[in-house]
Amino acid sequence: MSQTRPLGAQISHMLKDRGVDVIFGIPGVHNQEMYRGIEEAGITHVLARHEQGAGFMADGYARATGKPGVAYVITGPGLTNIMTPMGQAYSDSVPMLVISSCLDETAATKGQLHQMKDQRAAAETVCDWSEEARTAEAAYALIDRAFAEFSAYRSAPKHIQIPISLLQTSVAPPPARGLWPSVPSGRLGFSWGDAVLQAKRPLFVLGAEAGFLQLGRQRLFSRLKAACIETFSGRGMAGKSALNFGTCLGRPESADVLGRADLVVLLGTHLPETEIWREKTGIQGDCIQISLDPARRAADATAFLWCRSDAFLECVEDRLGAVAQERVVETDWTRREVTKARKRWRAQIDAERPSLLPVIDALQEAVSENTVVYSDMTQLAYAALEVWQENHAPGGWHHPTGFGTLGYATPAAIGGAVARKGQPTMAIIGDYGFHYTMAELGVAVELGLPLPIILWDNGKLKEIEDSMVRAQIAPNAVVARNPDFCKLAEAFGAYAAAPKSLSHMQEAVRAAFEADGPTLIHVTPDITASSD
Repeated sequence: MSQTRPLGAQISHMLKDRGVDVIFGIPGVHNQEMYRGIEEAGITHVLARHEQGAGFMADGYARATGKPGVAYVITGPGLTNIMTPMGQAYSDSVPMLVISSCLDETAATKGQLHQMKDQRAAAETVCDWSEEARTAEAAYALIDRAFAEFSAYRSAPKHIQIPISLLQTSVAPPPARGLWPSVPSGRLGFSWGDAVLQAKRPLFVLGAEAGFLQLGRQRLFSRLKAACIETFSGRGMAGKSALNFGTCLGRPESADVLGRADLVVLLGTHLPETEIWREKTGIQGDCIQISLDPARRAADATAFLWCRSDAFLECVEDRLGAVAQERVVETDWTRREVTKARKRWRAQIDAERPSLLPVIDALQEAVSENTVVYSDMTQLAYAALEVWQENHAPGGWHHPTGFGTLGYATPAAIGGAVARKGQPTMAIIGDYGFHYTMAELGVAVELGLPLPIILWDNGKLKEIEDSMVRAQIAPNAVVARNPDFCKLAEAFGAYAAAPKSLSHMQEAVRAAFEADGPTLIHVTPDITASSD
């Protein structure tokens, strides 16, 4: 006979059966029933210091693994606190499942603890969908729906809320995992595979929806002699292709590159504003968009194929093999034009953001090729995103691109480090952004994560100050008093370093990867003026 348990416990067992091994969150009286079954199910729970931190940890975990990040939060403020990470995950196509409690009734009773006018509707503004389960069967069905859609559609966060009394009710276990919707086949793009082979200047733009492309798929770009441009969320997708223009979409000249292609393939991206920062993309030729989200159709797309990026590439590879075994297609792109463009853009960045490139270059020299970086909204990261040489593997760098929230890097890197035990993970964050989620440093200490946190401290909101100056606005409200960051880190039980030269910074980074806990590495612009 099937064992009955409170629904909260059954949900944890169901999640374990669906491949969930870590849950991020904070317990409270409203959602404590969800915690009854976590240990019994064999799931690890990571206790965040704030629900925003829990959400960013789930995001970081999902980006590191490709699996959905799961978070448990309470009614009302727990959900509103995690809505910022949900918005970030939604804009960047990150799979996240947020499960919250909710009040049993709100229409006729007012003044209850954590009460909101419409909690479900509030959450729906920042995720793919938000639903309330009013029966155990509905809860099970919604969880399976979420995982099915993570598999078959564009990855995006989902929210399920469950009344407190229902979480407490003893119910039968969920049914065995049912059949999930089939993934649309890349065969839909069979004829377009020929189009790619026939193009003289094919150009692939690689986005978040492309997922983690395998090495064989990366080599396809080289075999096709196709040029590539990586979005911020698609860094590393092109691998070691010599015709990779890098993350250059924000450069005005990228419009010329797109315009010189006779066929542009948008692989998992629709070229949003946060990638190109201009009204016109510059695309002049044919444009195929490969996506699992028809609602995000690119304005320049002449054909839209609803299928997975790897399935489309498989189709192209099949056509290439059919034409000639291991054939290398000749195109009009040259390594020289790509190299010259990247060198030119690097010089532009150096002029726009003086003194940052030496810091970035020194950091890259200090880390191994398999290091995964989580960055924040800070000038050091903005420059690094364009000039840091690819790790030649997808998922090597994660940035809060679309929603653009501050405070992302520290908790997201914690989630990534939890997912990547024994592998190097690093965070880059600005002094102001660090204030947002500094409490999560305690989680990294508690877990003993060897996590270097590069804190770039220019003493102000420098990007906003620069923007105000360009707009001829007297800079105002851009300077906040900072604490002694090193002492703060030590108060949490973390290690701290304040290197005075680039070589000392490199030593601190290497030591941090070997430590038994996180290390805050406090770096100021003065570091480039110091000599060893």
